[in-house]
Amino acid sequence: MSRRSRKRKVAGESRWLGKAVVGLLILSVIVIVVGYGMLRSYLHSDAFRKFLSAEASETAGVTGEFAPFDWDGLAVETESFEATGTGLVTAVRADGLHTEVGLGGVRRGVWEIRGSSLRRLEVAVDARKPLDGAVAAGEPMKEHLKTKRPAWYPNEAEVQGLDVRELVVKAMLTEGLATITGMSVHAEQAGGKDAYRAEIEGGTVRLPFGIVPDLRIDRAHLRYKDDHVFLTDATVAAWANGRVQATGEWDLKAKRFAVTGDASSLKCEDILNPDWAKRLTGDVTSDFNLENDSGTPEASGKLTIKNGMLTALPMLDALAAYADTRRFRVLTLSESHTDWHWKQGELTLSKLVLASEGLVRLEGNITIRGKALDGRFRLGLAPGTLATIPGAETDVFLAGERGLRWTTLHLTGTLDDPKEDLTDRLLAAAGIRMFDQIPETGEKVIKFTHSLLGDPSPQTIEKGEKIIEKGTKAIREVTGILDGLLGGGTPTPPPAQDNPEKQPQ
Repeated sequence: MSRRSRKRKVAGESRWLGKAVVGLLILSVIVIVVGYGMLRSYLHSDAFRKFLSAEASETAGVTGEFAPFDWDGLAVETESFEATGTGLVTAVRADGLHTEVGLGGVRRGVWEIRGSSLRRLEVAVDARKPLDGAVAAGEPMKEHLKTKRPAWYPNEAEVQGLDVRELVVKAMLTEGLATITGMSVHAEQAGGKDAYRAEIEGGTVRLPFGIVPDLRIDRAHLRYKDDHVFLTDATVAAWANGRVQATGEWDLKAKRFAVTGDASSLKCEDILNPDWAKRLTGDVTSDFNLENDSGTPEASGKLTIKNGMLTALPMLDALAAYADTRRFRVLTLSESHTDWHWKQGELTLSKLVLASEGLVRLEGNITIRGKALDGRFRLGLAPGTLATIPGAETDVFLAGERGLRWTTLHLTGTLDDPKEDLTDRLLAAAGIRMFDQIPETGEKVIKFTHSLLGDPSPQTIEKGEKIIEKGTKAIREVTGILDGLLGGGTPTPPPAQDNPEKQPQ
C-alpha cells in the first residue's frame, strides 16, 4: 500500500473515531437529560414524598407523613411532617421544612438531602420504654415503594445537614417529665453516613430532679455515632449567676448516661431555703457527677463555701449571751465544705465541716429523706462557752483537738421540727452536779445553792429548786438552738442577764 493510501486510511479511521466519540457524547447527554428528567419527574411525584416520609419515619421509629411538597427546581418546601410512634419516640411534629435534593449521590444509591432547615421541631419521648421495642415503622413502606420504581433509583436518603430554629423536647422519665424549650440546633455530617456533630445555642432545660434548677443553655457541642451521643462540652447558666461546665455521654441502646462537670459563681441563697438564705451567705462551688449506671439516676460531688458568714441565728445570740462575748453573734466561717450524694429524693451530706477558727466546729454526716433527718456529728466549742451550765464542760464536752471541747450530737426529726439529743445529756449532767444524795439520812444537799444565793435560811431548798427549774429552762433554751441548725423553727431566745446593765463583750 502506498504512502498516500495509508494516509487516506488513517484519516478515515480518525473521522470514524471522532464521529463515534461525538455520538457517544451526544448519547451520554441524551441519557443524562433523560435520566435527569426521569429523576426530576420522580422527585416531583407523590411517590418521592412518600419515600421521604418513610425514610423520616424509619429514622425516628415512628409512622408519619410529610404534607404536600412545593418544588422549585431541586429545592422543596413543605408545611409539616407529623408522626406518632409506640416506641421511644411517641410523637414528632416538624413545621416549615425547606431542603434541596442533590443528585451527586445517585451513583452511590442515595439521595443527597442538603441545606435542610426547620422552623420548629417538637419531639415527644417516653424514655421508660425499652429502646428495642421501637419499631422502624417506615421500613415496610420503603420496601413497598421500591417495587414501584426503576431499580437504579436510590433507595436511601442521606441528610447532610440540618438547622432547627426552635427545638422542643418533652421526655417522660421514670422520675417525671423533662422538657427542653427554645433551643436552636445546627447539625452536619461528621465523617460518615450515620455520624453527625451538632451545635446548640440557647434554650431552657427542666429536669424532674429536685436538686437541679432550670438550666439555661449558653452553648453546647455534641457528636452522634453508633447510637451514642457525646456531649463534648457545654456551658450552662443556673440559678441567678451560676455557671455550669459539663461533658458527658449517652448510650441510646442501653439507656445509660453519665455527665460530669463543675458549678461556680453560686451564692448560698441560690441553693438554700428562704429561711437559711437570710442566715448563711457566701460563694459556693461544687463539682458533680450525674449518671444512672445502677438503673436509677444519682448525683454526687463536693461542695465548698468561700467567704461564708453565719448571722441572724438564735444559736449565735444564745452562745454569745451565755459565753458573755460578742464573738458568736456573727460567725465568719474559716472552713465550710461537704461531700454530697443524691438518689431517689434522698440527699446525704458526708464529711461535713462547718467551722469558725477557735470558736466552734461541727463535723459529721447527715441524711435527708424528704424532710426526715438523721445526722450524727461531733460538736466542738471554745472553752468557757457553756461554763454557766454545771457539768457541761466536764461531763458532756470533753477536751480535744484544736483547743476545743467536744461532744457528740445526734440530729433527728424533720427539717421543720429538728430534734437533738444534747439537751437531755446536759440536763442529766447538771442534775448530777447540783444534787448529792446522802443515803444514810435521805437528806439532799444542794451544792452551789449557798454560793449562788448566799442565804443559809431554811428556804434554801425551795430557792434551790427554783434555781434548778430556771437552770433547766436555760439549758433547754441554749441547746434548743440546734433546732434551727438546718432551717427549722426559730428557738426561744436565751434568758435575760441577771444584771441588765452588763452587756456582753
